[in-house]
Amino acid sequence: MAGIKDKRGFIDKDRLDLSERKAVEFWIKRWVVTQDQLTAAHWNVGRITKDIAAELGENC
Repeated sequence: MAGIKDKRGFIDKDRLDLSERKAVEFWIKRWVVTQDQLTAAHWNVGRITKDIAAELGENC
C-alpha cells in the first residue's frame, strides 16, 4: 500500500477516510479546498482520491 508519510504517521494516498483528521487536513491543503467541498466530493464519488480530485477539478 503506497502512502504519504506526515510528521505523525501514514496517510493513504489512494483512499480518503473522512474520520482521519490528519488525512483530511492534508488533502484540504493539497487541493486548496474547504472541508465542505472535500466532504461533498467524497459523498459524490466515493473515497478514491483520484476520483475526488477529478470531482474537484484537480489533476493528481
